[in-house]
Amino acid sequence: MEPKLYRPPPEVRGMTSLDKDAFAHTVTVPALQVPTGVLNKVVKSLKKSALQCPGVHRVVPGSEEGSSFRLVLLDPHRVSSASSFSEAEAEALRSFGVSDELQQYDLKLTYDNLKTEEVLEAVLPQGQDVTSSFSRVGHIAHMNLRDHQLPYKNLIGQVIMDKNPGITCVVNKTNVIDSTYRNFKMEVLAGEENMVAKVKENGVTYEFDFSRVYWNPRLSTEHQRVVQLVKRGDAVFDVFAGVGPFAIPAARLGAKVLANDLNPESYRWLQHNCKLNKVESKVQTFNLDGRDFIRGPLRRELPALLKGESAVHVVMNLPALALEFLDAFQGLLQPEPTCDRNLPTVHCYGFSKHDDPETDVVQRASRSLGFPLENECSVHFVRNVAPNKDMMCVRFTVPKDVLYSSTAPPLSRHFLSSSFFSSNFRLLIT
Repeated sequence: MEPKLYRPPPEVRGMTSLDKDAFAHTVTVPALQVPTGVLNKVVKSLKKSALQCPGVHRVVPGSEEGSSFRLVLLDPHRVSSASSFSEAEAEALRSFGVSDELQQYDLKLTYDNLKTEEVLEAVLPQGQDVTSSFSRVGHIAHMNLRDHQLPYKNLIGQVIMDKNPGITCVVNKTNVIDSTYRNFKMEVLAGEENMVAKVKENGVTYEFDFSRVYWNPRLSTEHQRVVQLVKRGDAVFDVFAGVGPFAIPAARLGAKVLANDLNPESYRWLQHNCKLNKVESKVQTFNLDGRDFIRGPLRRELPALLKGESAVHVVMNLPALALEFLDAFQGLLQPEPTCDRNLPTVHCYGFSKHDDPETDVVQRASRSLGFPLENECSVHFVRNVAPNKDMMCVRFTVPKDVLYSSTAPPLSRHFLSSSFFSSNFRLLIT
């Protein structure tokens, strides 16, 4: 059906405060008078010609109260006369004894009958892009409005909330993600100011304050892809764990998990989600800089793990910076003849704006690691995050020449000044 039939009145153009009544609009559509006794059969036969409009009943009462007839509303772009019916439709009408004489029906359309895009196209200045897409995080709709949409931001938020059941809060990102804690300031456009979301991803439940931590619902498939590589008894070191989308599923599969995040809020919700999913006894949690986590807890655990049979995975999902942390593996361990048969596998994420993003991330990983990874790694395309900006995952086994080299970068100032050595990192079982 052509959208112009349902276009709201032109006077709503430029509206910045939502007035739902202003969208009322009456259109004339064709209709057939049908006896109630054959109504269902006729409606079924006219599926292609019947009116299709959100919130509009295609069957309405006849003109006379108490009549044994009903009106079946038709799509005016498909039916303009009796000859518009297909041969099958015309035959069905004859067999049911229904006249093909068309009547005219004045149909009042309101705000409730319009889709999100139709409302926004009517309100925003003509010729400007209309963006109605958003990321859903529990009850929160997260938008990234463009500058030309900001004067209409509260109206847009209200429309998104009205047209999407279960959305009770609409927010807009107001700046870029903080590369340290991976969260950003946001403005509530409509609804409640409750930022604590509850989401379910790949069968696992997470709770967190969306305004204080990083969560991206578009990474669900990637989380699952990596976790599926983990087997029972494996060890997983999650360097930038966030609220646990890698760590918790891995623990549920029976892996031994050490999960770390520098953001105190992420650390707190990581602990909460471990308890929520009953894996607190399987996950050790840390609140450290990523490099210090590698050169502290990971270094202490690694020698014993290298002598075992189970795989060791290191997940580094901080795509803005993770590649720069690979130098922490240089000289991580003292050489031991029996400690090289089960070297750790790293899954390191990075953004690339290069024409050849695969080559770009491999070269950057090689420089940071101090070892050429060409032909020694695999690269997985994760997603396109913006025009000319891709998220990639480099997977490789840490070379012995790196792990046991004599070169080791210094610990961070944060690590040296912390109470790291006296902390108890294992979650208590409650």
